[in-house]
Amino acid sequence: MAVVTGIYLIYLFTPIALLIVGSFGETWTNTLLPSGFTLGWYLELWNDGSFRRAFTVSLQVVFATCIICTLLAVPLAYALYNSASRGVRIAARVVFLLPIAAPPLVLAFGFILVFSSDAMPWLGSLWLLIAGHVVLTLPYLLQTLVADMRHLGLSELELAAESLGASFRERFFDIVLPLLRHSLASGLIMVAALSIGEFQLSNLIAGFLYRPYPVVLLQAFYGATGFASAATVVLLTLALLAAAGGALTASRASRHAAVAQ
Repeated sequence: MAVVTGIYLIYLFTPIALLIVGSFGETWTNTLLPSGFTLGWYLELWNDGSFRRAFTVSLQVVFATCIICTLLAVPLAYALYNSASRGVRIAARVVFLLPIAAPPLVLAFGFILVFSSDAMPWLGSLWLLIAGHVVLTLPYLLQTLVADMRHLGLSELELAAESLGASFRERFFDIVLPLLRHSLASGLIMVAALSIGEFQLSNLIAGFLYRPYPVVLLQAFYGATGFASAATVVLLTLALLAAAGGALTASRASRHAAVAQ
C-alpha cells in the first residue's frame, strides 16, 4: 500500500514540480529540465495587460458566482431537507446533479444555441459567463449543505424551537443559518476553486473582452514555455489557496461539531 501511494504521489506531483522549476528557467526546449535561472517570466506576466485583465475577470466571476450560489443554495437546500415527499427529494437531487453528470462541453453548446439568437444575444457577456459558472458549481454547494443539515439534525432543533414559540423567521435566522456557517464557508471555497480553474465552458462562451484566466492561459502555451509555466503556477497557487482554505474550514467545522456534541 505504501509503495502504491508513493507512486501515485510521484505521478501527481512531478508535473507540478516541473512547472514550478520551468517558471524560473531561462530556456526549456526538448529537455527534461530547463537551463538557467530567471524571475523575468513572472515580471513579464505582471506587465502583460491581457493576463491582468483576465485575472480581474476571473475574480469578478468567482465573487459573483459565490454570491449567487449562496442566495440560491441555502433556500434550495433547506427546502430539499424539509421536503415531506421522498419522491420530490429524489427528483430534485437528480435535477440539481445533472450539471455534474453532463460534460461542460454539452452545457456550453446549449448556451451557444440559446444565447446567440436574436431574441437573447448575450453570448460573450460577463453575466452569461457567471451564469454558466453558477450552473456548474451550484450542485456541489447544495450537496454540502444538505448533507450537513442531516448531520446536524436541524429538524429536531427547529421542532424544539417551534415548541418554545419561535417563528419560522426566528428559526431560520437564529438556528439554521448560524449552524450552517461552517459548511457554507467550506462549500463556497470549493465553489471558488472550481470556478477559478473552469476552462471548457468558459472557452466556448466567453467573449474577447471577458476571457477568464484559464482561457488566456491556453494561449500562453503557444509562446515561451517559461512564460506559460509562470502563468500556470499563478493559477495553481490560487487553486491551492482555495483548497487549503476549504480544508481549514472543514477542520474547524468538525471541531465545532465535536464540541457541540
